[in-house]
Amino acid sequence: MKYVDEYRDGKLARKIAGKIRDEVRPGKSYRFMEFCGGHTHAIARYGLEDLLPPNVHMIHGPGCPVCVLPVGRMDDAIRLARRPDITLCTYADLMRVPSSDGMSLLKAKAAGADIRMVYSTLDALRIARAEPERKVVFFAIGFETTTPPTALALLNARSQGLKNFFVFCNHVLTPAAISALVGDPKAAASVPLDGFVGPAHVSTVIGTKPYAEFAENYGKAVVIAGFEPLDVMQAILMLVRQINEGRHEIENEYIRAVTPEGNVKAQDVVAKVFELREAFEWRGLGAVPFSALKLREEFAAFDAEKVFDIHTVAAQDNPACECGAILRGEKKPVDCKLFGTVCTPDNPMGSCMVSSEGSCAAHWTYGRFRDAGAAREKVDASFSQKRLANQKAERQAS
Repeated sequence: MKYVDEYRDGKLARKIAGKIRDEVRPGKSYRFMEFCGGHTHAIARYGLEDLLPPNVHMIHGPGCPVCVLPVGRMDDAIRLARRPDITLCTYADLMRVPSSDGMSLLKAKAAGADIRMVYSTLDALRIARAEPERKVVFFAIGFETTTPPTALALLNARSQGLKNFFVFCNHVLTPAAISALVGDPKAAASVPLDGFVGPAHVSTVIGTKPYAEFAENYGKAVVIAGFEPLDVMQAILMLVRQINEGRHEIENEYIRAVTPEGNVKAQDVVAKVFELREAFEWRGLGAVPFSALKLREEFAAFDAEKVFDIHTVAAQDNPACECGAILRGEKKPVDCKLFGTVCTPDNPMGSCMVSSEGSCAAHWTYGRFRDAGAAREKVDASFSQKRLANQKAERQAS
């Protein structure tokens, strides 16, 4: 398949890995965060970390919109869905995210709530047109990639005169979250970073320019990369070269899709419908200023938060779940004592295990086998040492 197969060439991946090994400096540690869950998934699926030298560390970031949605917003969605006059429409990956009381949209649906999984905002619009007696609420979520379709749905709803279509807006912004990671001294000290693998799909919309401040103000290297394994390996090589040469720049590996300006038409549509929130809570990051969008006042009649008087109450995650620390890059999935024990994709305790882009789900699906292999090697090595020690003791005794 064009634009796919040529970016999954194993021989070429190993060749790039060889260049990375040749160019990294002994004794120097390189710490790069892949912000986006799509990159986390690619790194785990294709075993890219196994190709990297030990002093290049990939740190998973908060770039999964389902993962960073705070529990309080899930509580809001479930309360909405339980109203007898409401049909809640949403994407499938939100259905199993736990709320504060262990409920989920899937469980609420099983209990009788009218919750429908949709593939696009147009599906939700179609339901609103077909069932005018129902109040249809679209549970909107996502980064800059999925915001334009929500904006178009609202423009269509207004032009069609729909009075029963509403949006519960949870769209968030990527650059603001990166700022929270590198701009907060405590966070920066906790997870020191040399650079970022920049998001792919998000950057097709916003372009490369919004990342400039991270190079100029925070001295971080950024390489925007596609989601295929060769994209990620090439981005890591470009980051290594920037660090070795003392550069902190914005580079674009994903030139087949990303331009400096991005998709201007999509940006215009979003600007017509949405404006910045002063602050929005992110799971793991807390309240991040100007990091999310809300509907403009002229679209208030479609705003579920205003129409249904939603006031989000902050709620706590499962205290044993380490999703927050994993999203900040402070811990890895295997550091969570719930990982692989009571928390699995079949029984997720936290959002990082629910979404296919979540770090825990990616590591469970692909990485845990390598962990198991490493653990076996460690046990075998320990057993061999003990056996040699016993043999030595027996010889000395005889």
